[in-house]
Amino acid sequence: MTTTHVLNVPEMTCDHCKAAIESEVTSVDGVERVDVDLDAKIVTVAGGALEAVVAAIDEAGFDVAS
Repeated sequence: MTTTHVLNVPEMTCDHCKAAIESEVTSVDGVERVDVDLDAKIVTVAGGALEAVVAAIDEAGFDVAS
C-alpha cells in the first residue's frame, strides 16, 4: 500500500516553483506521483518517506508548513 503525504507549502507562487518541487521530489526513492496545486499551496506525494520528501522540498528552496 502506498502512503500519500499532503504538505502545505505556502511559498509556492508560480510554474517555476511547481517545476522545482516536482523535479526534486520525483527524485526521491519510492515516490510514484507528485501533484502540485499552486492555488491551494498543497503538494500531494504518493510514496516515498516523509522525511525524504520534506528534505527534497527544502532542497528546492521551499519550507513545508507545520
